[in-house]
Amino acid sequence: MPRKRKNLRRAAALLLAALLLALTGCSSAPGETPGPSGAADGGLQRYQANFLELFDTVTTVVGYAETEDEFYELVNGLRDELSVYHQLYDIYNDYEGLNNIKTINDNAGGAPVEVDQRIIDLLLFCRDMYAATEGRTNVMLGSVLAIWHDAREYSINNPGDAYLPDMAELEAAKEHTDFSLLVIDDEANTVQITDSEASLDVGAVAKGYATQRVCENLPGGLLVSVGGNVFATGAKPDGSPWTIGVQDPDGDASEYVNRVRFDRACLVSSGDYQRYYTVDGVRYHHIIDPDTLMPPTMWRAVSVICPDSGVADALSTALFTMDLESGLELLGKFEGAEAMWIDPDMELHFSPGFEAYVVED
Repeated sequence: MPRKRKNLRRAAALLLAALLLALTGCSSAPGETPGPSGAADGGLQRYQANFLELFDTVTTVVGYAETEDEFYELVNGLRDELSVYHQLYDIYNDYEGLNNIKTINDNAGGAPVEVDQRIIDLLLFCRDMYAATEGRTNVMLGSVLAIWHDAREYSINNPGDAYLPDMAELEAAKEHTDFSLLVIDDEANTVQITDSEASLDVGAVAKGYATQRVCENLPGGLLVSVGGNVFATGAKPDGSPWTIGVQDPDGDASEYVNRVRFDRACLVSSGDYQRYYTVDGVRYHHIIDPDTLMPPTMWRAVSVICPDSGVADALSTALFTMDLESGLELLGKFEGAEAMWIDPDMELHFSPGFEAYVVED
């Protein structure tokens, strides 16, 4: 059985800047303790860039370069590439001359839609993860998630009238969530939803998948965080690993249950503290169990360390809806994947290899 640890360790760190692109020397990585002011490595200066415009979240890039212009050029290239994925995987907005996930949803029940290969690749990946998780991560749950999304948005804006979705409505929507309703033609580059009441919601996977695709060809020595999907492309120039904080669900973004350290891997967390609303004093978060159609209460948060950010994103969602034994069995299907669970009593549970990454005080 995984070990448990009751005492949470909190480590103060700098908050991520939720501003438009800003370059600063000697800033800290997400969750990392900053070095001395003006610190450099082998003539390379440390820089950090933040931008808030993609995947509805903050993206942070930390790395080393000889000049600010050199770092700025790399970050702009990353941002441009990530922007393409943002538009392709968007389920809410149209873009002129572009067929995206929203286009597929808008044509549900109609003819196949020709799409970019990057959408085909994402959906094939989603199909594999649907099978591997036995439906726990299902991007065809869009009809159910849309009902929860509307309830959450209305309730946040009108807290006095906050409400829960009607279970009968959710059950009816569930009838339109089977993955077989999605037809992917890799040769023709087309996607078709055969049921007019069905829709895609790739929120559980797209951000991590896009982060993986953008980061896997970057030079080593960078730390990229896309809304908390953290990807290290390699060790720092001095050979040391990166240190990343795992947020305390009851704290703010600068409070951590522990810190982990690695040089090339990714860390993805799912939790009840990220997007939620309150009805009659009870918190209802955004992760929905495909069986109960309700937000599960088994865990406060699940964090996954994995070589692949897309896999980590899909796994963190699936594990959040599963008991510990089932979750450990699922993890065993993925080489190099480790996880940490935080239960409602704030006890930590680890897969066998996770604690090897934890930084001891």
